[in-house]
Amino acid sequence: MPPDMNAVPNEYGCADAANILYSIGEMTRDPDERAAAIRTLQDFQDPASGLFREATHHPLHTTAHCLAALELFEAGPRYPVTAVEELLSRQTPREFLDSLDWEGNPWNESHKGAGLYTICFLTGMMTPAWRNDYFDDLDAHADPETGICRRGAATGKQELARHLAGNFHYLFCYLHARRAFPFPEKMIDSCIALYRDGELLEFFGEKFSFLEVDWVFTLHRATRQTPHRFRESRETLREFARKYHAFLCGESWENAIGGDDLHALFGMVTAVAELQLALPGEIVTVCPLRSVLDRRPFI
Repeated sequence: MPPDMNAVPNEYGCADAANILYSIGEMTRDPDERAAAIRTLQDFQDPASGLFREATHHPLHTTAHCLAALELFEAGPRYPVTAVEELLSRQTPREFLDSLDWEGNPWNESHKGAGLYTICFLTGMMTPAWRNDYFDDLDAHADPETGICRRGAATGKQELARHLAGNFHYLFCYLHARRAFPFPEKMIDSCIALYRDGELLEFFGEKFSFLEVDWVFTLHRATRQTPHRFRESRETLREFARKYHAFLCGESWENAIGGDDLHALFGMVTAVAELQLALPGEIVTVCPLRSVLDRRPFI
């Protein structure tokens, strides 16, 4: 698509650009360019609250995303995130997580749940006790039937694929904390069933989005924690990788949904990076791709 000449830098575009450059091994080493990138990201922060705000996502998501991008430059926010400090003083991890709409809006609400964890870690506000309480609550409420829902939340009010997308955000927090996934066998069963039954939402694998990496990451990383259906999982990932490759190398990809969106493009790059990790030697790139999630939480 032709570039929008009226576009101006925003929080997501700048953070996504940094994430993509890191993923493909093209982060600048020039100190002046790095300093300029850091200043650009820091300039988006609200001095009063410490939050980063953008119209398309909740401030906790936007703040976590910008802080995670700054971490790639080994930098942090310019101001303390006082809004989160106030939240932590009012609510325990359990109270905060209980306040989320796990049944009706699991995907968007996970932006808050995982966003808070990321902000706490990247700003140094996280204590071992808070971290343990956070994961203890997630463990206690994990769904033993699906592995990808809050217990009792899979009522049919939202598609199971949306629960998968929400659960993904907590999984990269588990990965960061070196915590075991709850019910990884059920995660694998759900991922394979959703793929085989064609229930991964419309245009899965045929647009630029984050749902692809949500699914690939969940299936791949769950198989690192259990031998359950390992070969079948790899064959399923391999089958999807072939289809995704055909889409990405097709003649119409530039006009695909999300093709003009840096945030969606970042989702695609992360999905390919995860597939390259899952299928050693099968996806060759000029520079081996890196998943930002192996460095710190949040995308």
